Amino acid sequence: MVSQIFINLPVADLKRSIAFFTALEFRFEEKWSDATTTCMVVAPTICVMLIQRERFQGFTPRAVADAHHGTEVLLSIALESREAVNTLVARALRQGATVWKTAEDHGFMYAHAFADLDGHIWEPLHFTPATPEA
Repeated sequence: MVSQIFINLPVADLKRSIAFFTALEFRFEEKWSDATTTCMVVAPTICVMLIQRERFQGFTPRAVADAHHGTEVLLSIALESREAVNTLVARALRQGATVWKTAEDHGFMYAHAFADLDGHIWEPLHFTPATPEA
């Protein structure tokens, strides 16, 4: 059974990415960070490694995708409320993100999406609790 997940994302400017995600109120784990990489804690067992593009290339023989021109991953993160979804998207937009998808209410799920500074797509969502049947 998996105990933790690390998602690796290439970034053009590590300091700019740290400033962006700090403004979104994410925290970083310094013991897993250096001058070219930082560990952003999304949840207790979920981390996103933001890695300078040049260093990231060293991990794969394949070309590193440019998320501005193609989609390599959709990062969906569940939040505690619709308001939290809207707040996170609004913060991201104020920091230079772009709207990827306008808010959608599917009844059981509310979602919105933005592309971060490097084009990675983040989709914060909130699942509506099921109504107990009478």
